[in-house]
Amino acid sequence: MAGLGACLGYSLWGWWGAAAGASLTSVYTVGVTFFYRRRVKASLPAAGSRGEEEGLADAVVAGISVYEAAVFPLTPGGVSKAEQKARRTIAYRLAAHEALPSTVRVSAAAALEAIDEGLDPKRAQAAVRELALTAYDCRAAR
Repeated sequence: MAGLGACLGYSLWGWWGAAAGASLTSVYTVGVTFFYRRRVKASLPAAGSRGEEEGLADAVVAGISVYEAAVFPLTPGGVSKAEQKARRTIAYRLAAHEALPSTVRVSAAAALEAIDEGLDPKRAQAAVRELALTAYDCRAAR
C-alpha cells in the first residue's frame, strides 16, 4: 500500500508527493488493520455458532432425505433392511443434536414421523420439503 501511495504521490507532486503518499497510505493501512481486527475478533464467536447451527440444519435435511430414500426406494427391494436401519439411526442422531435450532428440530421430528409410518410417500415428501424450508428460513432470517 505504501508503494502504491508513493507512486500516486510521485505522479501528482514529484518526490515530495511520493514521501507524503507513502506516509499517509502507511498510516491509513495500519489504522484500518487495527480497527478491522478488533471488529473481527468481536464477531467471530457469534459467526461460529450461527455457522454451526446452519450447517447442522443442512446436515439434518440431507440425513433425513437419505433416510426417506431408503424407506421409499425407486427400485423395489433396492435397499436392504440393514441399510434402512443404519440410515434411520443416523437421521435420528442428527435430528437430536443439541445445537440444532428448535424450529428445525420440531420439523425434523415431524418428517421422521411421516417417514417412519412408511405408508404414504407423498406425505413423507411434503414433510421433508417442509423441513428443508424450515432449515432455509432459519438461515435466511439472520
